[in-house]
Amino acid sequence: MRLAPRALCSAAQAAWRENFPVLGRDVARWFPGHMAKGLKKMQSSLKLVDCIIEVHDARIPLSGRNPLFQETLGLKPHLLVLNKMDLADLTEQQKIMQRLEGEGLKNVIFTNCVKDENVKQIIPTVTELIGSSHRYHRGEVSERPLMFLLDTPGVLAPRIESVETGLKLALCGTVLDHLVGEETMADYLLYTLNKYQRFEYVQHYGLGSACDNIERMLKSVAVKLGKTQKVKILTGTGDVNVIQPDYPAAARDFLHTFRRGLLGPVMLDLDVLRGHPPAETVS
Repeated sequence: MRLAPRALCSAAQAAWRENFPVLGRDVARWFPGHMAKGLKKMQSSLKLVDCIIEVHDARIPLSGRNPLFQETLGLKPHLLVLNKMDLADLTEQQKIMQRLEGEGLKNVIFTNCVKDENVKQIIPTVTELIGSSHRYHRGEVSERPLMFLLDTPGVLAPRIESVETGLKLALCGTVLDHLVGEETMADYLLYTLNKYQRFEYVQHYGLGSACDNIERMLKSVAVKLGKTQKVKILTGTGDVNVIQPDYPAAARDFLHTFRRGLLGPVMLDLDVLRGHPPAETVS
């Protein structure tokens, strides 16, 4: 849902942060160390398959993909399935397709597996790709069933190009929240929503107006949800218990609400599509 026209106009004209502070963040520890090993294991299984189906989040169709994945495939037919299309703002879908085609990906399907949208296109597309490619005639391929699916674990890039890319992956649940920090992720989410003028969070939480200060915003959310905690403060006369807003709980709710699509569809890769690469590259 959108804000009322007057409130939306006021929010759109507000001065939002132009960039997100990324310095000093230890991105390397966010990602499991087995990714390179997983990619090698996948490579060893390629001789058993005729077509690769890569499943990715439609909210990060560009920045979240592993650049080494395409090189690993060789000449195998390749289908990219961008799932969770219901959570993504696909206004720029044509640009997304053009960018992916420029990277050598001509076969792309947007899906929503929960509601079975476009999912039925996958098997016919795979069948067509295999039928028009050079196959190995293997004795172990049976006719019942006609198609086998070899599932593999998710494989992220062993090294990410920027902190912002890592934060996008984290928002989509690819990285464990506690490794990045829920309040850091909530701050990046707030920054992103404001930057792209997605102010549905204001109405969802019943806030007076859009906000660019994560501490103030989380405090309002905590108060609205009744999420508080007792904090012991040492004073000159002894310990005093003070009731304070539970900021981590408010941050968790903000993230979960976003992931459930209750803050409207969002395209986290708009900056990449518009030719604005992440501000900092990880060395």
